[in-house]
Amino acid sequence: MAGAETQSGPDYSYCENLIRRNDRDRWLASLFIPQDRRRHVHALYAFSLEIARVKELVSEPLLGEIRFQWWRDALEGKNAGEARANPVADALLDTIARFDLPKALLRELIKARLRDIYGDKMESVSALESYLDATCSNLFRLAMLILDGEEAATGLGVANHAGIAYGLIGLMRALPWQGAWGEHFVPAEILNAHGVEPEKFAPGQAATAERAALAELRAFARRHLKNFAAQLPSSPEKCRPVFLPLSLCEAYLQRMEKPEYDPFKTIVELPQWRRQWILWRASRRWG
Repeated sequence: MAGAETQSGPDYSYCENLIRRNDRDRWLASLFIPQDRRRHVHALYAFSLEIARVKELVSEPLLGEIRFQWWRDALEGKNAGEARANPVADALLDTIARFDLPKALLRELIKARLRDIYGDKMESVSALESYLDATCSNLFRLAMLILDGEEAATGLGVANHAGIAYGLIGLMRALPWQGAWGEHFVPAEILNAHGVEPEKFAPGQAATAERAALAELRAFARRHLKNFAAQLPSSPEKCRPVFLPLSLCEAYLQRMEKPEYDPFKTIVELPQWRRQWILWRASRRWG
């Protein structure tokens, strides 16, 4: 699985290929990150992807717990030989050491993903925010520390709004796949307010109430986008490239508001040329 590079050091090329295949937006945005830091951000994203897809790889939660424990042990250096043989773990551990990254944020990410393997329902908006902060905002915080560790610590607050907005829009885009698992992330608090039974929010013809609940979630995402935009100018300039994926969010939200949009069937995507154009323009504005 690992390339030749792993035999003499971390296999960062494996991480980049993993992101390029499975998370095109983050990979395209990473091209605007300085080259000497880019591979380390790829390692971070690859770790997140590996944790996120544990649910797809196991047949029961206990097996997922075992995989998560393997990653916890790797972070603590308890299975050094096995970790170094895994290209993502090898690159991640090297990155942690080079930039003195706080492992607590990575452990929080793993812990939050337990919800995925057990299929726990999201009861409230605050629970959703906590989940997204641990899984997505922490990625932004860690990437900021890679780009400018000395200054980033003073401006990590912007990552909270960035992660919640970006993560929420990603979850809405993923509804067609979540429906196939018979699961969803929409808080029961919001569904109940619109007269929708959480257990009945499932693939089918989305009725007016379901669409209203999702419209409320889009408004919620936009509030976090607005707060992110307000705080971005006060964040360290060197760190801003890690937030470029946020520039794509409004275009995705607008596609979700088209009359023909079916939340359970429509794959919300943008042509690559448009994504590249949006990212380039944002890099000019935010730099």
